[in-house]
Amino acid sequence: MRCLSGHRSIRLLLLAALLGPAAGAAQAQELPPGVRLGMAAEDLQAALPGLERVQRPQRLSGGLAGLWRGAPASVAGLLFEPVYYLAGGQLRRVEWVAAAQAAPDLGAAAFAELVAWGCGQFGPELASSDPGSAYAAWVQGEVDVYAQHVNNARGASVRLVYKARQLKDASEL
Repeated sequence: MRCLSGHRSIRLLLLAALLGPAAGAAQAQELPPGVRLGMAAEDLQAALPGLERVQRPQRLSGGLAGLWRGAPASVAGLLFEPVYYLAGGQLRRVEWVAAAQAAPDLGAAAFAELVAWGCGQFGPELASSDPGSAYAAWVQGEVDVYAQHVNNARGASVRLVYKARQLKDASEL
């Protein structure tokens, strides 16, 4: 998938705003106001007082744990649920995930909307796809942002992830 031309991208985003709740779309695509990667857990809770503790946190490499869940937001008809991942007491990753198996297009429109938004925010994406999945990624300073669409035998989903950029030198590989 390639970034759309400026005018076409703007038209797509305006159309999306008319078809769905614009505030929900913005919430699912941008970090909430007052939230930034690297902030302390206490600051995250102060910025988003409605967060709920995840009962069985998902654990990822690097000590990341998905400890907090926010209010869902709608993008292109899918309900995205944000999960906030912390490591060492700091916010290191925010992930919005939407189940898409019930959607007529299995999440293709939501993924296309996220890619169009990402291109408008960050410029051309680094994209890849194979049977059953598509991926678009951007780098914004110290943050990696990516959108992923999965459609395989286990189900269909769309996700948008903000994560702290981790560079390694060749001796660490």
